[in-house]
Amino acid sequence: MITGALRQTGRLFALAAEVSRAVFRRPFQFREFVEQFWFIAGVTILPAALVSIPFGAVIALQVGSLTQQLGAQSFTGGASVLAVVQQASPLIVALLIAGAGGSAICADLGSRKIREELDAMEVMGVSPVQRLVVPRVLATMGVAVLLNGLVSVVGTLGGFFFNVVLQGGTPGAYLSSFSALAQLSDLYISELKALVFGFIAGIVAAYRGLNPRGGPKGVGDAVNQSVVITFLLLFFVNMVMTAVYLQIVPPKGG
Repeated sequence: MITGALRQTGRLFALAAEVSRAVFRRPFQFREFVEQFWFIAGVTILPAALVSIPFGAVIALQVGSLTQQLGAQSFTGGASVLAVVQQASPLIVALLIAGAGGSAICADLGSRKIREELDAMEVMGVSPVQRLVVPRVLATMGVAVLLNGLVSVVGTLGGFFFNVVLQGGTPGAYLSSFSALAQLSDLYISELKALVFGFIAGIVAAYRGLNPRGGPKGVGDAVNQSVVITFLLLFFVNMVMTAVYLQIVPPKGG
């Protein structure tokens, strides 16, 4: 069992390395990239915007309640916005892309695999990784980066509204605390997380789609496995990146 898990992990990293190399090969499948980008964006934009509103509201309400107990209401805006931008926004984007876009990628590649389309491509000398996997992985990365900005803005506006309306905060204090605590590197790490999370979601979905087992039922199992594996990897990578960022970049005013 351990040997099998290590073998699967090695194959996953090998696919990631092959995709990274194939990105710079020609010809680049631009049309496939645009189609996949449009599809993934279409199935994730609205859910991401709708989910980010309650996330921002819950964070703002919880942080506002905590700061009131500590007598630091003036820092509510900065703390809640940093939580949304650094943590909530990349995770929301990654989970939606893995659940919606990643599952569709896995199902598409898996169905092609069991119909032996990928084997036929290899016989004709066409690389399935360069032709199918690379555009899909780049599409997930691009959508994740752009969607992360949307979720950050919507979540921040939701937190601002609920803090000012429900908790009696003032707009000036909310904005001033944000400018006092936040820095540009917080946005950089948020976008970097979104980029890495999109890459992970695309690679895991493609790997499970290229290796289904047991016919159509195996494709369904591969889709479920890709979503679960992606979620576990995302939370682990997020923890590592957050820890490294906090050690490298000093807090503003620290």
